[in-house]
Amino acid sequence: MVVDRRALALMVVLVLAGCGEPAPRTGPPPIVEAAPVVSGEAAPVASSGAGPVVSSGPALLPGAAGAGMLPRVVRHGPRDGNRVALTFDADMTDAMAVRLRRGEVKSYANLRLLGILEKRRIPATFFVTGQWAEEYPEVTRRIVGNPRFEVANHSYEHAAFTGDCYGLPRVGPADMTEDVAKTFRVLEPFGGRQTRYFRFPGLCHDRAALRALAPLGVTVVDGDVVSGDPFARGPDPVVDAVLSQVKPGSVVIMHVTEANALYTDDALPAILAGLRRRGLEPVTLSELLAG
Repeated sequence: MVVDRRALALMVVLVLAGCGEPAPRTGPPPIVEAAPVVSGEAAPVASSGAGPVVSSGPALLPGAAGAGMLPRVVRHGPRDGNRVALTFDADMTDAMAVRLRRGEVKSYANLRLLGILEKRRIPATFFVTGQWAEEYPEVTRRIVGNPRFEVANHSYEHAAFTGDCYGLPRVGPADMTEDVAKTFRVLEPFGGRQTRYFRFPGLCHDRAALRALAPLGVTVVDGDVVSGDPFARGPDPVVDAVLSQVKPGSVVIMHVTEANALYTDDALPAILAGLRRRGLEPVTLSELLAG
């Protein structure tokens, strides 16, 4: 099956449109305006010399960077191995929450997908919005309770961080830092394999958005394989989109939001089989970027 990758990339973002306070500081550290690394390989993070990361805990987590550093932007990992990272976004917008309350959709948590990953012992990284974790605390506990899974930050309510992001409502510039910080606070009590990775809703970001994240000491992760699962009308286009693009070091973007990505669980076994045929090994994002 021939897949228009640009169309898939557009569709995956289009569907997303429907789809405590920070610790007191005496003043934010200065932002070091080094250009972010848009690449695959995880280079050592330079120190800003401006003070510690938000707390001693995050500094020890995968993806942690020096507070005040303009975040790196990572699209893929090293190309010289056989590892790939399967990442699953857990979106939850205000509009999605309303549809759930009204009974217009059954669920935005794909438990069958989780079961497949668990049964086959497949490592995965979940980019979770704060609202999704609050809506599905038991599912979130199930994810963090699996030592093969890790969690990352996907904003609080999946709003846009730029002015033109495929129709998503926008986070105000003054609220960007708190939106992401709030999600870290929501996720932290769940425990498990926490990270300081962040993925922008719709993958939309500019320099202003990156500057807003600088105080939080994060690494921004996009991805180089867009599955197109939210708008797929069956599993085959999802399988083809992934297997036609994937290569060593790839970061694959899929979704665990069942009602907004109906066929991801059906596509997953064929995707896993295709990765095996290519000799590609799924690992967590932190394992991929560690080398």
